[in-house]
Amino acid sequence: MQREHRGFKFDWITIALFLILVGFGWLNIVSASHTGEITSYFDMSQPYGKQLMFIMLTLALIVIILSIEAKFYERFASIIYFISLLSLIGLFIFGKNVNGATSWYAIGGMTLQPSEFAKFATSLAVAKYISDLQTNMKTLQDQLKTVAIIVVPAILILLQNDAGSTIVYASFFFVFYREGLQQIYLLIAVAILLLSVLSLKFGVLFTAILSAILIFTIYFLKRKKRASFLQPIVVLVLCIGFAFGVRTFYDSILKPHQKDRISLWLRLEKDPEKLQQMKQTILYNLNESEKAISSGGLTGKGYLQGTRTTGKFVPEQHTDYIFSTVGEEWGFAGSALVVILFVALIIRVLYLAESQKNQFSRVYGYCVASILFVHFTINTGMVMGLIPTVGIPLPFFSYGGSGLWGFTILLFIFVKLDSNKINEW
Repeated sequence: MQREHRGFKFDWITIALFLILVGFGWLNIVSASHTGEITSYFDMSQPYGKQLMFIMLTLALIVIILSIEAKFYERFASIIYFISLLSLIGLFIFGKNVNGATSWYAIGGMTLQPSEFAKFATSLAVAKYISDLQTNMKTLQDQLKTVAIIVVPAILILLQNDAGSTIVYASFFFVFYREGLQQIYLLIAVAILLLSVLSLKFGVLFTAILSAILIFTIYFLKRKKRASFLQPIVVLVLCIGFAFGVRTFYDSILKPHQKDRISLWLRLEKDPEKLQQMKQTILYNLNESEKAISSGGLTGKGYLQGTRTTGKFVPEQHTDYIFSTVGEEWGFAGSALVVILFVALIIRVLYLAESQKNQFSRVYGYCVASILFVHFTINTGMVMGLIPTVGIPLPFFSYGGSGLWGFTILLFIFVKLDSNKINEW
C-alpha cells in the first residue's frame, strides 16, 4: 500500500496554541518593558524589540525542525544528548556569570543558556533508552540507568548555581510513572515531601510521633497472618532519620537566602521585626507581583494601562514575573485564558502522545507535556506566592531567546514525530 504523504499534515491545534501563547506573551513583554512612547516595535535597545527578533528566528527554526526526517531525532538522540552535556561542562571554563549563576555563553552581544536546550536533549535520550530496551521500568537496573540519564545534566546545572532549572528535571518522574514505574515510588515521593514540610514546620519530635501513629495504624489495619512487626519499625526509623536529615540540611547546608525563602513560605520566622525585614528584601518581587495581580480585578486595567507594570514596581517583570503583567492588565479573565491555553496545550500533547505508534514518540511526548506542566505550575505558583520563589521562566511567555528556542525545539520535535505516525504502520 502506498504511504500517505504527510508533507503538511501537522497537528495544527498544537501549532495554533503555540502561536497564540507566543504572540500573547510578546504583547505582555511590550507592556512590561516599554519605557514610554513606543516608536518602533523593532527597537533592539528594548526587550520587546529583541524578543520580536527571537520570535522571527524561532519561525525559521520551526521550518528547519519540521523539514528534518522524523527518524533523525530517534537515530541521533544519544549524540544530541552528549553534545548537550559537553555544552554544560564547557560552562565551567567559558561560562559567563549572571546574577550568581554561571549558566550562559557570551556570544557577541548575546548570551546563550545551554540548560534550556538540555531539556529536549535529555527528553530524546530518555525516549531513546526506554524504547530501545522496550523496558517497562520494572527492573531496578533499568530504573537506575534511566534515572542516571536525567541526573547527570541536573547535577551539572545545579553546580552552576541554577537550582530552578535543576528542579525541572523532576518532571521526568511523571514519564517514568506512565512507562510502568511501580506505585510505591509515587508513595515514597509524597512521603518525602510531607516529611520535609512537617519536620521544618513542626520539628522532628512532632514528625516522629505523627509518623509512628500513621505507620502502626496502617500496619494493624492491613495486617496479614504472620506479618512481621519489624517492617513498620524499620519504616519508622527511616522516617525519623530522614526528618533529622532534612533539619540538618536546612540548618547547616542551605545558604542563608535559600533558608529565608523556605522560612517565609512555611512561616517559620517568629520574630516580627526580622520577618518584616525579610519581606522587604527577599519577598519584594513577590509582594509587588501579588499587588499587581490583585489590582487587575476581573477584567484588568487595560493593555498598556497597568500602573504597577508601567511604574516598574516589579523588577525584571518581563522575565520570570511576566504573569503578573497579565493579572494587572488583563485581570482574572486574561489570567484564566492563559491558564486554559497552557492546560489545553499540555492535554493536547498528552492526547497525541497516547496515539503514537511507537514507544519513542510516546515517551518523548510525555517528556514534553511533563516539562511544560512543571514549568507552568512552578512559575505561576511562584508569582502568586503559592510556592517558594524559584527562578524559572513561563514557557513561550517570558523574555529570552534561549528559553523560547529551547521550548520551541522541545515542542516541535514532537510535532514532527506526530506527523510521521501514519508512516509507522
